[in-house]
Amino acid sequence: MTGTKLASMGTLAVAVLMLPGCINVAAPDKPIEINLNVNVKQEVVVRLQKDADDFIANNPELFPK
Repeated sequence: MTGTKLASMGTLAVAVLMLPGCINVAAPDKPIEINLNVNVKQEVVVRLQKDADDFIANNPELFPK
């Protein structure tokens, strides 16, 4: 490494060491909400597919091959 890069890294290291006094970590006021709508939609699609397969199997005259 060149002297300039080493000096820059040294300056960065000193700046990073000074940061912990400025950073605050706190829990959120509201609870975290997880939206599970994707799983519900997937289940509905699977049920509709099963119903469609059953309908086609029970009415072969409507869907000739």
